[in-house]
Amino acid sequence: MFNRIIIAIDGSDHSNRALSCAREMAERFGASLWLVHAYPQTSDLRSYEQFGKLIARRKRAGQSILDEARKILGEINCEINEELLEGPEAEAILSVAEIQKVGLIIMGTRGLGTLEGKLLGSVSRKVTHHASCPVMLVR
Repeated sequence: MFNRIIIAIDGSDHSNRALSCAREMAERFGASLWLVHAYPQTSDLRSYEQFGKLIARRKRAGQSILDEARKILGEINCEINEELLEGPEAEAILSVAEIQKVGLIIMGTRGLGTLEGKLLGSVSRKVTHHASCPVMLVR
């Protein structure tokens, strides 16, 4: 039924609970699992003197979240892929879903979003509204 599953992760408790569900679904359906994390967009900071260091720091922090997710998953009997992207979270998740032709997106209902997310709508709301595949939200 689902041959490719995205798990959107940000290191929050809801995200980690969603990771557990993603593991179960991937093993049940023999699906490959795509760990997706997007770090904050930095294009508006290009003129910043320390721009290179800022990008490196954000990538390291994002990779740390991916590494922790792999640790939480533990031994799993499926292929695991990672996508560490810059930019708005919802757009990154939807982009990977489209490119990889995934059958299911799994994510937490709440993450480590900013005030902007509360004002403009949550990442999970945007993903569920625009995804072309089923989306499972985990509390």
